[in-house]
Amino acid sequence: MHLIVDAHEDLAWNALTFGRDYSRSALATRQAEQGSETIARNGHTLLGLPEYFLGHIAFVFSTLFASPRRKQMGGWDQLAYADAQEAHRLYAAQLDYYQRLVDEHGQFALVGGRGDLEKVLAAWQEGDLATRRVGLVPLMEGADGIREPKEAEWWMERGVRIVGLAWAGTRYAGGTGEPGPLTPEGHRLLDVMADLGLILDVSHSADEACLESLDRFEGTVIASHANPRARLKGTRRPERFLTDEMIRRLAERGGVVGIVPFNRFLKVGWQESDGKAAVTLDDVLGMIDHVCQVTGSAAHVGLGSDFDGGFGWESTPAEIDTVADLQKIGAALQARGYAEKDVAGIMGMNWIEVLRRGLPA
Repeated sequence: MHLIVDAHEDLAWNALTFGRDYSRSALATRQAEQGSETIARNGHTLLGLPEYFLGHIAFVFSTLFASPRRKQMGGWDQLAYADAQEAHRLYAAQLDYYQRLVDEHGQFALVGGRGDLEKVLAAWQEGDLATRRVGLVPLMEGADGIREPKEAEWWMERGVRIVGLAWAGTRYAGGTGEPGPLTPEGHRLLDVMADLGLILDVSHSADEACLESLDRFEGTVIASHANPRARLKGTRRPERFLTDEMIRRLAERGGVVGIVPFNRFLKVGWQESDGKAAVTLDDVLGMIDHVCQVTGSAAHVGLGSDFDGGFGWESTPAEIDTVADLQKIGAALQARGYAEKDVAGIMGMNWIEVLRRGLPA
């Protein structure tokens, strides 16, 4: 089996919004949630500790996410903020959740530096089941919780290692559905992040902000969960996806693009009523192929599932039941003729190389 790195999962948001317990299996959570409003709001979960181990999910970029109040999804969506102070509080509470998860369940481990990374990696590679851990790399999705640029240092001290400036627009940058460039504060935040060694995630950044960030930011840069726009012509929100120019420029910086196996991000016009069977792993492979063709290499593409991030089992390709089934992508790549080294890279090692460069010693 291939070692997998999943570059985007909204664990804390789900745990604090719906009470999901990711130390138990996805199937147990589904049974517990039957008949609840959670299913209507976020679908059937794909995530759980047994499935992580079954699928060899060695690392997860675990997010800090809250929506601005203007984008609140309903009265049930309590993790929504009105201002930077409230965003700060909500994100800090999510970091606290990850610390509790690690403290209470030794099968999870926070990854703060290269030493942590290599320790978790070695345990998976050496075959000792008792020492394996799911490594969590905290990623802030939308930077409104950073109340002023210099506060990025405080967040880094708390354990954040990756920051995306935008989800929707923020005071730092234009974002999905709210176009715009980097703001003066955004310029300052990128400078602080580069000095600190924080990794930049350009997913959700508006086009102008994304390209400007790629020009300006001197540190490690990624797109944790963003599919190629060229394969989604006619989609309702094209700015959510990366142009070929963005992909090329990200690759020139040594970055990696995380492909999202969400049916609406794989096939234009897909609706849940179309059913899972309307989208397959071939559609996922098409996205991976596209990045490889644009960059001329398999070194700049990986997986960023976004599982449980506003959709569930119902909205994933036919072959996927839980996160463990990401393994099937590796087998499908091999069947398509990808070399073993390239398959290993796409499944996880490309992200590992990014972390080796981007994490502090």
